[in-house]
Amino acid sequence: MRMIFRYMKAYARRIASSMTVKLLGAVTELMIPYILEHLIDEVVPLGQMRQVILWGLLMVATALITRQLNVWANRMAIDNAHNVSYDIRQDLFTKTANLSGAQFDAFGLPSLISRMTSDSYNVQSCAQTLQTLCVRVPMMLLGGIAVTMMMDAALSAILCVLVPVLIVVILGVSRYGIPLYRRVQERLDDVVRVMREDISGIRVVKALSKTEYEKRRFNRSNEAMTRADIKASTIMAIPGPLMQMCLNIGLTLVVWLGAARVDSGLIKPGVILAFLTYFNMVLQGVMGVNRIFVMVSKASASANRIAQVLDIEPDQRVLAPEEARIPSGDEFIRFEHVNFSYGPAPEQSLAGGEREQCLYDISFALKRGESLGIIGPTGCGKSTIINLLMRFYDVEDGGVFVDGRDVRTYEKDELHRKFGVVFQNDMVFYNTLRENIRFGRPLDESALTRAVEDAVAAEYIDSLEDGLEYHADIRGANLSGGQRQRLLISRALAGDPEILILDDSSSALDYKTDAALRKAIFEHHRDSTTIMVAQRVSSIQSMTHILVMDGGRCIGYGTHRELLKTCPAYLEIYQTQMGALA
Repeated sequence: MRMIFRYMKAYARRIASSMTVKLLGAVTELMIPYILEHLIDEVVPLGQMRQVILWGLLMVATALITRQLNVWANRMAIDNAHNVSYDIRQDLFTKTANLSGAQFDAFGLPSLISRMTSDSYNVQSCAQTLQTLCVRVPMMLLGGIAVTMMMDAALSAILCVLVPVLIVVILGVSRYGIPLYRRVQERLDDVVRVMREDISGIRVVKALSKTEYEKRRFNRSNEAMTRADIKASTIMAIPGPLMQMCLNIGLTLVVWLGAARVDSGLIKPGVILAFLTYFNMVLQGVMGVNRIFVMVSKASASANRIAQVLDIEPDQRVLAPEEARIPSGDEFIRFEHVNFSYGPAPEQSLAGGEREQCLYDISFALKRGESLGIIGPTGCGKSTIINLLMRFYDVEDGGVFVDGRDVRTYEKDELHRKFGVVFQNDMVFYNTLRENIRFGRPLDESALTRAVEDAVAAEYIDSLEDGLEYHADIRGANLSGGQRQRLLISRALAGDPEILILDDSSSALDYKTDAALRKAIFEHHRDSTTIMVAQRVSSIQSMTHILVMDGGRCIGYGTHRELLKTCPAYLEIYQTQMGALA
């Protein structure tokens, strides 16, 4: 909850105004039964219709003022709550975007999505509730009891007995309910994960006739979340029936005792009518306390989950030159005896689990303008090399150097500006082709045109009715695999990067288009240092250097001709692929 109050502090004046207006509304609402009691007991017996009308109009005016004040207060509270949730989502998105690869893996994408959506909504609801009910409820409770005690202490004793009992029950139930709502949000993470997997892979699910299987898998996650939600809601609903029962008992006692006191001449009939209204207000206040604690229970669990992300300390800092390793050569890119394992370090782990060794003693060097092809079986560590070069993760041992500096001495933006990159399964955004290529960069039209031509994408883009203004669907669903890859390569080339990384980015291209692409890169981007991860020998055989990977280890390094003589695994891949082509 401290996190919620921290964000509400930025809007302290506006929240104070909202709560002040709500307080005035509660005060005027408390005046209505008192005016009714005075009208019945003091004004009506006088038989002066003019006085009756005047007091009646005062009662109507008070009710209208109460309504208007509450409307203003609620609108202000809604605006303030939306501002608070807006700031939280902005900070949460910024923090998520700056998580290291290890931290991102530890939280998991489905959990981060549910924290950004469901959890932030719970916090928003709580911020709104705190501004409204936390003013009105105490006024209804304390103000109602105070007024009834002035009217008749004996009848007020009924409230003084019932209210503390109900509040104790609410506090006890709420204390038990907070962990239950935290469990609900964790189960929601599982639902989001399964839903995301199924929606992203819907074509595979249908192609393999696994729709029913995925329905059962989603049903298990959905049932687990539903059971957790039912349990939490059932526990938190316990005070409701109890309060309704106490309300009925209390009203019965008020009518019975009030009638007896009216009959004895101790109070007037109007007191009973006013008292019944105040009694209802007080009980509504108690029910408001229950609603507050339900909302706070949900928001507290959600706020803790959001704070986990917002408060996590960066695990990658920029090193001073004297702290960093010094490269043993002056090549533009160097890997020196690099070892790496996936999985968070024990002190950073959120979900536990063992670290999995991925790279073993990897070393290579590239001069500016040279090229490197990386080939090997799936899961051998090819993409991991790219991740370490761009410092998405930090090495365990060894060093990674760019332009003579340890990558850990670069600010992230400074390092990443050097790269143009296409990852496996890269993202085509829901936007025009032009904006997908530009990607927020100040690129002129000539740069876009050159990038499209070099990526061998000009022909298909020109064939579209809208050309570069053609709108891509989510993840480029209205583009073919080859069209998506050429669009993404255009994006990477458009910034004329110092380092061009193509991570299995031509797998959907035919051999002719692939050859044209490599020729264009060689001719027009010869100053870029190129690293290409590929499954096809034909895509990398013209590279300056080729790195052959297997099981996280380098089993071959050299030119295409050298590897055919010195690396049996590379020779086998070459013969298999070239034989298949023959």
